[in-house]
Amino acid sequence: MKRFGYHEPTTLDEAVALLRRLGSEASVLAGGTDLLVQMKEHRREPAHVVNIKKIAGLDDLVFDAQGLRIGALTTTRAVETSPIARSHYAGLCEAATHFASIQVRNRATVVGNVCRASPSADTLPPLIADGAQVHIRGPRGLRVVAVQDFCIGPGQTVLAEGELVTHIVVPAPSEHTGKVYLKHGRRVEMELATVGVAVSLAREGDLCHEIRIVLGAVAPTPLRALQAEALLRNQTVSGALIEAAAQAAREASQPISDVRSSADYRRAMVAVLTRRAIEQAWEQAQ
Repeated sequence: MKRFGYHEPTTLDEAVALLRRLGSEASVLAGGTDLLVQMKEHRREPAHVVNIKKIAGLDDLVFDAQGLRIGALTTTRAVETSPIARSHYAGLCEAATHFASIQVRNRATVVGNVCRASPSADTLPPLIADGAQVHIRGPRGLRVVAVQDFCIGPGQTVLAEGELVTHIVVPAPSEHTGKVYLKHGRRVEMELATVGVAVSLAREGDLCHEIRIVLGAVAPTPLRALQAEALLRNQTVSGALIEAAAQAAREASQPISDVRSSADYRRAMVAVLTRRAIEQAWEQAQ
């Protein structure tokens, strides 16, 4: 590991000023489960590391009328074990439960997983399906970006120099809502997703009032299956309609072949997981 400058700001203003001054030579340390490994393997060699652990208020996990507020230092384990997350955000809770190992979950943060912007990130699909927003603090103050628009490519986000994600806010769910995240990989635990599908829907009797379907690991960024959503939105749900939506999601996917799977296999699994996720969310929403 190369030598680097180490900084421990105690306020957001101090952190933003540091990041603005240090520019692209600085990396933010929160959980460190990606950054420190990459530094040891010489895949990242920042000249400066800015540790934000001493900034008060960044470890929030608060639920109120506005929704669930997840701070930049909130671990995936905290979300996994939260009764509120289990009750109201089942898809996100499931993603946290199957994220890496329990040792990593006790260190890794949800915000860090989002900022990593990996196409196979577990937390991104359910957060997008739930309509979550990223709160960003920078030299010009606060700005809010939908998680759906936050990632612009593998490992790339809309963050500018000097900006720092402080929180993610997930809107409060409406009544009769179902939220599901299904992950497929070669192993059950400690595995990157070969395909991930998140579904969040609201029903009124036999009518699907609203739905979001988000696909992970089958495009450069998490992908909304918009045509599949349109087939179900404001429609009476049936097995045939769910199957049509699953096939539409399959056609929307843009997978590649790599060491973990072929593109054709990923497309097939998109249809399978989408169908299962819609069925499970529909039952959950009763």
